[in-house]
Amino acid sequence: MILVYLLVGIIASVLSALPLGASNIAVINTTLKQNAKQAFKIAVTAGIAEVILSYYALHCNLVVKDFFNNNLWVQIIIACLLFAVGSFLFFKKQNVKKIKKIGLTQSKYTTGFLLGILNPPVLIYWVIAFGIMNNNDVMLSLKSSFTVLFLFFFGVYLGKLLTLYFYSKISVIIKNKVQNVTLVVNKITGALLVIISLTQAVNLYVG
Repeated sequence: MILVYLLVGIIASVLSALPLGASNIAVINTTLKQNAKQAFKIAVTAGIAEVILSYYALHCNLVVKDFFNNNLWVQIIIACLLFAVGSFLFFKKQNVKKIKKIGLTQSKYTTGFLLGILNPPVLIYWVIAFGIMNNNDVMLSLKSSFTVLFLFFFGVYLGKLLTLYFYSKISVIIKNKVQNVTLVVNKITGALLVIISLTQAVNLYVG
């Protein structure tokens, strides 16, 4: 029965990673513009960031929840930044040579970790997720046994890694069928970022 925590960790992490976010878009972008191997580097460290966020949420879920509820300006700033970056990418004319140089010098491991860790919505998701788990007899806390915690957080890492790998594989299919990939990718990426920012803005307004 202890393996249930591994399964719960995987499922919870997949649900967290499925919605298109910064890490997903970075994996898609990197796969299309470079290759799946480079994209996998992003996934490796994004998975580590996911574990850190979920651990932090478990450690102080009530404090984190209250912080975001009482400081909506943080979420507003994030939404505005996403909208600005998305608009820039959508309307920008690409300089292919410049992009290639940036791609060669930028650390994918660093990119994956930063995009994964600087993600307040995911932190909020884990706070809510732990509340749901504890209400459904999946009791988990920092006082749980080492084995339980290890299996759960390993599941979290595995779920994030597999989800981003899935996005990368889909991107390979797109890459083999679409011409002028760079231009198309930036249009799609920009549009996705704008949609994400508008969705977050609507959620803030409705909430």
